[in-house]
Amino acid sequence: MFSASLPSRAEALLRLRRRRDSNSASSDPRNRFVEKYYDDPAAFSRDCFVDKLADYQDEICAALQLRKRVAVRGPHGLGKTAIAARVILWFALTREAAGYDWKIPTTASVWRQLDKFLWPEVRKWAHRINWNAVGWRGPLEDHKELLDLSVKLNCGEAFAIASDKADLIEGAHASQLCYIFDEAKTIADATWDSAEGAFSTGNCYWLAISTPGEPQGRFYQIHQRAAGYTDWYVRHVTMNEAVAAGRISEQWCADRAAQWGMDSAVYQNRVLGEFATSQTTGIIPLSWVERANENWQTWQAAGKPHRAFTGVGVDVGGGTGGDKIAMALCYDGVKIDEIRSAAFAVDPSITTMEIVGKVGGILGKGGVAVVDVIGVGAGVQHRLTEIGKPSIPFNAALPTAYTDRSGELGFENWRAAGWWMLRELLDPQSGVDVCFPPDDVLTGDLTAPHIKRIGSSGKILVESKDEIRKRIGRSTDLADAVIQIIIGPHLWRERNTKQEQQRVVYAPR
Repeated sequence: MFSASLPSRAEALLRLRRRRDSNSASSDPRNRFVEKYYDDPAAFSRDCFVDKLADYQDEICAALQLRKRVAVRGPHGLGKTAIAARVILWFALTREAAGYDWKIPTTASVWRQLDKFLWPEVRKWAHRINWNAVGWRGPLEDHKELLDLSVKLNCGEAFAIASDKADLIEGAHASQLCYIFDEAKTIADATWDSAEGAFSTGNCYWLAISTPGEPQGRFYQIHQRAAGYTDWYVRHVTMNEAVAAGRISEQWCADRAAQWGMDSAVYQNRVLGEFATSQTTGIIPLSWVERANENWQTWQAAGKPHRAFTGVGVDVGGGTGGDKIAMALCYDGVKIDEIRSAAFAVDPSITTMEIVGKVGGILGKGGVAVVDVIGVGAGVQHRLTEIGKPSIPFNAALPTAYTDRSGELGFENWRAAGWWMLRELLDPQSGVDVCFPPDDVLTGDLTAPHIKRIGSSGKILVESKDEIRKRIGRSTDLADAVIQIIIGPHLWRERNTKQEQQRVVYAPR
């Protein structure tokens, strides 16, 4: 009598042997499939798909069987989700063929990762199974069992669970379990803990994959080989490995180095696949920008509800230092719907009046233009006022009476106040759902500047644009446009109030 709770490969093979002996069906292709692939996801992936894996992907699949727990980090584009999709199909088909009760709970740091990436990848690879290599006409061949976020077969199912539903993770019971944690870097510790109990049976697998982020949380602890997590097999796929495998290009890596700077957290995370933080020297942590990107995705998917057009931030480059004319279109005061820059790249053929015409067209939907008036932008703002278009001048050098949220630190000028106030809005503790489109240049801009000093006066100063250009090869035009439209109106009102001489504490709304 077999133990329903502790099936092993030996038990599975014994069960199949008895089935063959009793049915005289030694040539049953399903039996042969189980004998060959039950404990070999790497062989299944090599043999049963037309598309081959990179060497490191093959190694990760093999490690999953040997070590049971595998955590993988690496750069964008290395094929992490493809590995997860193939593991899901391997586990589902082999356990189904063996007749075991099985489940595959899948989760991710955000629901969109499951809905838009992991499960579409599962459906894609299910359509690419080579059934001749599989050797038997099993489930999934007609794809009726493939739902949007699940696979349901006779003996078990794979399904999606939100990462904040730790109780559902813990409540997933089956004799055979395989957990998939996609983009695992920010999954809460409670969710990791909820899956741990399943390993007491000895018949559980766990694949956690992610581009790394801040050096914190369970995924980071696992990769650091922290006490209590040394039973995980840890794999760092390097940039060079991904390039050699043809998953990412050398040119992309070089472009990102120029765009973000090789010492930036965003380059370390997304290109080198290393844990890194921008909180030590940077003003705005990368993780906060990524949270705003997720907010934008959610807002867009919901049809951009409750939106009122705030206006457009306009940063008019002077044609030097790689500056561009950047525009940030904003709703509800904190939701950047769109960034426009490429169409307005600095060019001698683009006149001030043409820029005014484009900005005026955007203001047809209402709102106000907040224009950088140091340099060329002064003419743009002046002309907008002349033709009756609402506009606010943003002069980064002006002094301000604003302080930080604590009321203790002041700012040398509008530029420092703008950067710091945006930081306070982006802080997850603020309760404000700031939205930024997932634009690589904007992300690099927002995470680039450093605090230059906090002087004896207690005032914050941000490093100059010239200093930033020397470090990353360009100015932070897109971020400047964002700050102008989100923070500029607050600074303008403070300057023009009768209480101008009083200290005003900025409270994010």
